[in-house]
Amino acid sequence: MSKRLFTLLALLMVASLVLAACGSATPTEAPVADEPVADEPVALECSDAIGCVEVAPGDSIHLAYMLTVSGATAFLGEDSLGGIEIALSDRGQVLGHDVELTGEDSGCSSEGGQTAATAVTSDPSVVAIIGTNCSGAATAALPTISGAGLIMCSPSNTAPALTDPDGTWLPGYFRAAHNDKFQGRVAAEFVYNELGAHTAATIHDGSPYADQLQQVFATTFAELGGTVTFQGAVNVGDTDMRTILTTVAADSPDVLYFPIFEPEGNFIVAQSTEIAGLEGTTLVGADGLLSASFPGNSGENVVGVYLSGPYITGDAYDSFLTRWDEQIGGVPPSGFHAFAYDCTNMMLDAIEASAQQGADGTILIGRQALRDAMATTSGFAGLTGNLSCSEYGDCATGEALGVFEITHAELDGNWPPPVIYTP
Repeated sequence: MSKRLFTLLALLMVASLVLAACGSATPTEAPVADEPVADEPVALECSDAIGCVEVAPGDSIHLAYMLTVSGATAFLGEDSLGGIEIALSDRGQVLGHDVELTGEDSGCSSEGGQTAATAVTSDPSVVAIIGTNCSGAATAALPTISGAGLIMCSPSNTAPALTDPDGTWLPGYFRAAHNDKFQGRVAAEFVYNELGAHTAATIHDGSPYADQLQQVFATTFAELGGTVTFQGAVNVGDTDMRTILTTVAADSPDVLYFPIFEPEGNFIVAQSTEIAGLEGTTLVGADGLLSASFPGNSGENVVGVYLSGPYITGDAYDSFLTRWDEQIGGVPPSGFHAFAYDCTNMMLDAIEASAQQGADGTILIGRQALRDAMATTSGFAGLTGNLSCSEYGDCATGEALGVFEITHAELDGNWPPPVIYTP
């Protein structure tokens, strides 16, 4: 082999080795960077000062009611419950979850309120409560409700002390209903300015609602220039009102103001014409008697009785009444259904505003965060007006109030009675 051929073969061998090393069958490629790895879902963590409620995917958000749904005041609970049910029907899901409603009968007493509060707070899945109807039940229930970190929004508690930091207020309490600082003033202004009354007596039943309301009325009436001739009380369960009516009649007041419930209010009306000295006295009650059953249960003397209470108008409210008739039937039995509707929707708005949401649909509701969201509610467009909550739980303005007059039509079954005065 010649030297030149040997050299050529050597060069060819080196070239083939180089090509093999470089992968001559595949073009040279730049190194490929690692593909980014998707972030793992971040676990929801509860940092809330008073704890959280976790609602897993597919589970419902649990609301509870505490209402009086039995006995003589059941009309109040049925009225509120209808408002809650229509609100939930209108709303549908919240943050992708159904809303479950359970409830307890709180009655219209401190004992009932305490029993219902104990039952509701024993279930840690409960997020919020709509209730109570009666201020006495709320007063007894609040220490348990507040201590458990819950919020409660009332459609019909009106006693001033419930939202007074020097009274019985506790964190977590809210109400869409008016404060009786408004209702007592409206009633006093009506009887003094519209009826021309200059003397008045009051009867209450010892409950926080009735006692505080009659006191606001009496104080305002005196400030207007009127004279309060008597302030007294009956007991819940009394049926013979003649003794206290005789005491009232000693001064023949222009007005007897009795902001109590059925059936005690029925007996006052029915027995009032038996007492000499009350012939010229006008009877004025309040929203505790604003019930479709009141005229029939009181008899003929009810014609001409005045009642203060919720007065709501507008297209949205008219639409609500249509849905009530379709879903429940007839007309609401009392005046607080719209406040229950507003309470429910304010709570659901606060849940939406405060809850953490996980990628899998889990939500985490901080109890203090929920309280804070409720307390900062502002300009909520409700059936009862534009609501904004104070730090102590008053959300209503008191504007949705009026005075109604019972006529023969209501005695014959018409309801509600006509409104004859608004502030």
